Amino acid sequence: MKFFAEHIKGDRAVWVIVVLLSIFSVLAVYSSTGTLAFRYQGGNTEYYMLKHLIILLAGLFFMYVFHNIRYSYFSRFAQLMFYISIPLLLFTMFRGTNVNEASRWLTIPGLNISFQSSDIAKMAIILYLARLLALKQDVISDFKSAFIPLILPVVLVTLLIMPANLSTAMLVFGTSLIIMFVGRVPFKFIAATTGITLVAMIFAILLIMQLPGKGRVETWQKRVESFISSDDADNYQAVQAKIAIANGGIWGKMPGNSTQRNFLPHPYSDFIFALIIEEFGLLGGVFILLLYLILLYRGIRIGAHSPGAFGTFLSIGLSFMLVFQALINMGVAVNLLPVTGQPLPLISMGGTSIWFTCISLGIILSVSKGKNETTSNTNINEKA
Repeated sequence: MKFFAEHIKGDRAVWVIVVLLSIFSVLAVYSSTGTLAFRYQGGNTEYYMLKHLIILLAGLFFMYVFHNIRYSYFSRFAQLMFYISIPLLLFTMFRGTNVNEASRWLTIPGLNISFQSSDIAKMAIILYLARLLALKQDVISDFKSAFIPLILPVVLVTLLIMPANLSTAMLVFGTSLIIMFVGRVPFKFIAATTGITLVAMIFAILLIMQLPGKGRVETWQKRVESFISSDDADNYQAVQAKIAIANGGIWGKMPGNSTQRNFLPHPYSDFIFALIIEEFGLLGGVFILLLYLILLYRGIRIGAHSPGAFGTFLSIGLSFMLVFQALINMGVAVNLLPVTGQPLPLISMGGTSIWFTCISLGIILSVSKGKNETTSNTNINEKA
């Protein structure tokens, strides 16, 4: 206990939430990967659990490392990370690995490690926005001096992500607008931007629909049509998720006893929340939801108590991004939203996505430590 007291700093509630989500993650991934194990690993059901556990432990290590970094340093790193993310997104768009007609992945030669450049871009835009908002508080109401420099990077990142991953693009755009609102950007600017963006997206989608090669728009259309359709044959994913939830009842079937894991599409990622409800019941599902909501509350509270503006925007922005992603995944699993492909942070099986989630949490914990960030934007300028 003395070791943890000396080395584990920051908001203890966040640490507890991370540990609890990690436990649920290991149990759910072990239960949900049986079919994969028999298909690709000769029935070795421990293979994917051990692989996931190693990835998760590595993520917790990254989280520990980042929580020990003075968060004012991330202000300097924000620009570099943003400038790196743009060419990565461009390279992914034209030369990335295609999955389901979407170019989302980059593979590091020699290491055979794949990652989504959008994961880097999500974090980069939050850091970059937090930095800009902190620096421009004195002129925050000025359209030309503040709003234009703030919104242009957001639009650029959103447009580069959108062709392959509409849900992530919308997540980035929505979270960015929330950070701007918290950062005292005039609401009229935010509302106007939202309206113009929605109209532009509708016209763009309608235009693409008339072209011979619709690309990802056709996939988006099918997902929305399946979501709206009452035909079970057209809505297979949602039907299987509903069966899993119904099987779970209030108390659940207990870990490892899921039957729908053999029928649910991607029960270890996109629909892992439905599997959790089947095995842990409605109470387990509500408990997971509460953990994410408490995480959001703690992130906002950490930001509110930060000694500087940069820490405030950083903690609130990263917290909203993570929890919104979780709510989207859970909304898909319970058929409140069409299929998006968003993983459940810290729970869904994954590699680099878990690492970026843990790094984000490490940064939030760094802010909670209140380590040596100056309380004035002037000093942030000097450090940058």
